[in-house]
Amino acid sequence: MESSSPFRSDILQGKVALLTGGGSGIGFEISNQFGKHGASIAIMGRRSSVVQSAVSTLQSLGIPAVGFQGDVRKQEDAKRVVESTVKHFGKLDILVNAAAGNFLVSPEDLSPNGFRTVLDIDSVGTFTMCHEALKYLKKGGPGRSPSSSGGTILNISATLHYTASWYQIHVAAAKAAVDAVTRNLALEWGTDYDIRVNGIAPGPIGDTTGLRKLLPQEMDGSNRDSVPLYKVGEKWDIAMAALYISSDAGKYVNGTTLIVDGGLWLSHPRYLHKDAVKELSRTVEKKSRDAPVGVPSSKL
Repeated sequence: MESSSPFRSDILQGKVALLTGGGSGIGFEISNQFGKHGASIAIMGRRSSVVQSAVSTLQSLGIPAVGFQGDVRKQEDAKRVVESTVKHFGKLDILVNAAAGNFLVSPEDLSPNGFRTVLDIDSVGTFTMCHEALKYLKKGGPGRSPSSSGGTILNISATLHYTASWYQIHVAAAKAAVDAVTRNLALEWGTDYDIRVNGIAPGPIGDTTGLRKLLPQEMDGSNRDSVPLYKVGEKWDIAMAALYISSDAGKYVNGTTLIVDGGLWLSHPRYLHKDAVKELSRTVEKKSRDAPVGVPSSKL
């Protein structure tokens, strides 16, 4: 059962949003919630069948939606889809970069080409979409009223690179680059073009391809217990964060990547049960008080 939104249903009224990877997973839930809150939706994806299925679902809910097949790694595709979106809806207000690639692999088993592929989709693809959308997102751009501010860019990141993650060197590198792109565009395009650029770093989200790849059912119980993915969020959580950042509620938020993972990235396996902490603490403190302080007299 879907949770009800805490936001007014018209907070994105009149806005046009283009979402890469918007036909499935987290991207589709953002598409869905943006549409339910007043936005017109354009979806870009590599698989035409997935894109069209998503568009049909949105349209069945009364959401103005259109889909375009395209690969974010190809500049000509990015240009065509951005221009087609503007041609269809008259303008572009929000760009969400949610297209991503991922798989589990040890660094020694990852080919340079495999490494490059993920960076091309996540990092280069994100920049390419931003680059092609600038003309329409900047203050005073085609379709924008003279009195309106510039548009908004939202890049979907991750928390993998904040420390390090097993079997995720390619994605960690790619998302680190995405975060850098977010900050630099926020600085430069926020200053020059009045465009806000932010990110969201989801934790493990239930019923997504990412979680199925990173924590497959085939892992035995002991392995699953040792992986700190025990707090699983919902796609709805990410979509609500996206609504906040992309709406006027977040109009002064720029250059931030919002972590939405329940604090999971901060966690470590508990090495001592909390029932034992008080007793151990008392014992340790008593030893500390009883221990001689200062330099032993024999050393003087």
